[in-house]
Amino acid sequence: MKRSHQVVLIATVFVVAITTVIVIAADTPAPPPGIAAAKPTLTVNLATPQLIVLPLTISANGSISAWQEAIIGNETDGLRLAQVNVNVGDIVQRGQLLATFAADTVKAELAQSQAAVAEAEAVLAEAADNVKRTIELQSSGALSAQQIQQYRTTEKTAQARLKSAQAQLDTQQLRLKQTQVLAPDNGIISARTATVGAVLPVGQELFRLIRGSRLEWRAEVSAQDLAKLQPGQMVQVTPVGGNTITGSLRMIAPVVDTQTRNALVYVDLPVDSTTRAGSFARGQFDLGAAEVLTLPQSAVQLRDGFSYVLRVGPDGRARQTKVSTGRRTADLVEITSGITPADQVVATGGAFLGDGDLVQVVPLPTATRPAVKPNTTPAAVTASSDEAM
Repeated sequence: MKRSHQVVLIATVFVVAITTVIVIAADTPAPPPGIAAAKPTLTVNLATPQLIVLPLTISANGSISAWQEAIIGNETDGLRLAQVNVNVGDIVQRGQLLATFAADTVKAELAQSQAAVAEAEAVLAEAADNVKRTIELQSSGALSAQQIQQYRTTEKTAQARLKSAQAQLDTQQLRLKQTQVLAPDNGIISARTATVGAVLPVGQELFRLIRGSRLEWRAEVSAQDLAKLQPGQMVQVTPVGGNTITGSLRMIAPVVDTQTRNALVYVDLPVDSTTRAGSFARGQFDLGAAEVLTLPQSAVQLRDGFSYVLRVGPDGRARQTKVSTGRRTADLVEITSGITPADQVVATGGAFLGDGDLVQVVPLPTATRPAVKPNTTPAAVTASSDEAM
């Protein structure tokens, strides 16, 4: 009997122990999956931000225009255009004969005016002689004071008629001179409307002349960048389909457009036969150079309209970090904020990683490491913004 009680007691204790173990096991939270045997999401290479010297530039767009364009018009009225000596694209010198009007009518009127002057001179000479004689006879009393005054009035009238005839002669000589159209300055003919045989009114345009053959680039620059520009700065201007030429900033417009918040800047261009007025061109204003922090372009990801890098910490996990970007070179991006030179970021493959993913770091082979040296200046730099990344 005692033995049966002992067996029952032992069995009861065993059941209670098993039950306690089960309850404790049920109450203990299970370890998170992956902690015991976490596996890397991706094998990556790391990149360290590099300090290099980049040129500071401002990019702008605009059109190439004539520095000053002179309009050469017709100064005669009702004359036939007899000869045109130049065409579009011709280089002319100041005073060069460009066109000639038929001057037969003007020459005939000039001869008539010359005859009128000669007649007026003869009348004045006769009137002067009469006045001289009246002065000699004045003391004898042969002529009254009224007659003497009439002779003097006649002389003054003859003088006035001579001046009028001389003015008419000057007018006809000026008209004859105007039958020859001369270049007002050195330059290149940019437009021609003159046609041989046409009878043109006064003021009709005949030619357009680019004075001094000088061209300028008129570019629009945002108001926030105007303070960085100064007259005399060098500008690299690249016309569409043409070669890059070096210009000089001449002036900045005193007014900012209220709609676009841009202002015009005027850049003098050297005389270049390949540059054409009216063509579109892009340009960069050279502002010097500065040391900046850069990363390979493959390390910067665009997500939701912002730029990010995946910074890898000591725990081997990639942390998504928002950065601000600036200019770009062929394979580098300027980082203006968000990371420090001591950080390490995922060089490639960041598009396949999320925030907090575990990565396996593999050293970048020497042969494929980017050859970036501190304090070097890449050849080509273009302005960029976070939105453009």
